[in-house]
Amino acid sequence: LIDWINTTLKEEHIVVRSLEEDLYDGLVLHHLLENLGSLKLDVDKIALTEKKQRQKLSVILEAVAKCLQLEESQLKWSVESILTKDLLSTLHLLVAIAKHFEPNLAIPSNVQVETVTIENTSRGLKTANAVEYITENKENLDAQSKDDAFDELFSHAPDKLDAVKKVFLQFVNQHVGKLGLHLKDIESQFADGVILLLLIGQLEGYFLNLRDFFLTPASPAEMV
Repeated sequence: LIDWINTTLKEEHIVVRSLEEDLYDGLVLHHLLENLGSLKLDVDKIALTEKKQRQKLSVILEAVAKCLQLEESQLKWSVESILTKDLLSTLHLLVAIAKHFEPNLAIPSNVQVETVTIENTSRGLKTANAVEYITENKENLDAQSKDDAFDELFSHAPDKLDAVKKVFLQFVNQHVGKLGLHLKDIESQFADGVILLLLIGQLEGYFLNLRDFFLTPASPAEMV
C-alpha cells in the first residue's frame, strides 16, 4: 500500500514512510483521492490544528463513502479512528480505496490480523480476542459463490424440490410444446441435450440447423 501511494503521488513529491504517522491528518488522503478519482474536495490542503484535521477528515471520509457507495454500517473506519492513528482502520480504508480505484492492484488475499479488545469493567479488565480480515477471504468467497439458490434448495428444503421441478417442467413444455414435444421427466429427457438446444432456440426465437447436432443421439459421443 505504501509503494502504491508513493507511486501514485510521485509527481506531487509526497513520500509516505508510515501509514500510522503519515495518513492521520488527511493530507495524503486528500491528494490520493484527487489524483485517483479526480475528486475536488472543498477543504484546505494543510490542516494544522486538530479541529481542522477532524473537519478535513470528515469531508474526505464522507466523499469516500459516497464514491464507494457504502452505508455507514459498512464502514470499518471513522474520523476518530483515523485521527488517532488506528492502523487497522487505516488499512481498511486504504484497501477499500485501492479496490475501487485500482482493482488490478496486486493486494494479497486472506490477510488477517488478531485483534485484542480490552474493556474496563467494574470487575476489572475484560479482554476479547478476534481475527479480522484486512483483505478478502477467498475461501469464504468461493464457498459463498458455490452456495447458490439451488444448493440451498437441495440441502435445506429437499421436500420442495418436486414442486420446483414441476414448475420447470410446465415452463419447458409451454415452449417446446410448439414443436409438438412434451416432457414428463426432466432428468432423463434433458440428459442428451436435444431438448435443451430446442428450448434455447424457442426462447431466443431462432431455428437451429438440424445438421449442427444429432436430433436423436445414439451414443454418449453424439450427446456430447
